[in-house]
Amino acid sequence: MSTSARVRADACPGVFATHDAADGPLARVRLPGGAITAARFEALADAADDLGDGALHLTSRGNVQLRGVTRPGLAGRLAAAGLLPSPSHERVRNILASPLSGTAQTLASALDKALCAVPELADLPGRFLFALDGGQGDVAGEGADVCWRDGAVLLAGEDTGLRVTAEHAVETLLAVARAFLRRRGTAWRVSELDDTEPLIEGIPGRIVEPRRFPVNPGLPIGRIGEATGVAPVFGRLTSAQARKIAKAGNAVVTPWRSILVLGAVEAEPGLITDPGEPSLGISACVGQPGCAKSLADVRADAARVGRTPRVHFAGCARRCGKPAREHVDVLATEDGYLVDGAFVPVGELAKALAEKGQQ
Repeated sequence: MSTSARVRADACPGVFATHDAADGPLARVRLPGGAITAARFEALADAADDLGDGALHLTSRGNVQLRGVTRPGLAGRLAAAGLLPSPSHERVRNILASPLSGTAQTLASALDKALCAVPELADLPGRFLFALDGGQGDVAGEGADVCWRDGAVLLAGEDTGLRVTAEHAVETLLAVARAFLRRRGTAWRVSELDDTEPLIEGIPGRIVEPRRFPVNPGLPIGRIGEATGVAPVFGRLTSAQARKIAKAGNAVVTPWRSILVLGAVEAEPGLITDPGEPSLGISACVGQPGCAKSLADVRADAARVGRTPRVHFAGCARRCGKPAREHVDVLATEDGYLVDGAFVPVGELAKALAEKGQQ
């Protein structure tokens, strides 16, 4: 059973239950597997212009957020564009899939349809995360509650020893989700359970000795065959940039705040296509003025540091959007930052992070 004793409700934002941020209501639009057609990308860009702050904000789960949504009509627009297939399940359609794996992307689409067809699974916590890894080891390292990795079934990132074919991947992940609902108590994540073995009991498949798989997170930036890997700075995509991507073709939004575009995209300010760009290693929460809890304008400070090791700037102890992989933790305080726990004045951040990169 669950070892967690949650005292507050799961408040993950969605389309119907938005989050009241300092810059206005925040809506999160789920993109299972990250896949989005050109037409739907344009629909999101239009919604951002007409109802929000004029930008699409990519998340660490391959979803898109609209900020400052102060005007009505978002749900209707999304439903008309096919981005809201199940209002009852919209907050639980949290599915990662390897961007470069056709198998994983196909399974993500099938999982989304099957998930939305099971009424009881609408009660999953908004933080419960599915993943489908084609064997690349990319999304398997992103902290999913249940992951199918080219046959292997992982719970909270750990191999269970259960092996199922791609044909049975969707039914297996849904069976784990059902079992989690029965045993969760007040837990939001599989990692909060004291015993995960019951989650796979009775699931058909082959049992082998569990192993530790290597992970290789991230999407290459630049040309990838006929596609292009692009990264908006800090995951913020202007509506104009979104339309430019839509003109290039369909796309996959990744959990690394990048986009695999199935066509050619040229670089422009704020849209990175050069794998050598220094800012690729930097991520940051929205910070001030968008978040009332933030103690600093972290994105402005991050933009001044230059080349760094992989680093995440956070405006408060919640550390929203921090990457699952190893990184330098930069946490805002009232008068500076804690860099991996050591205080550094704002004016010395660049030097401190450069030294981190040499260690």
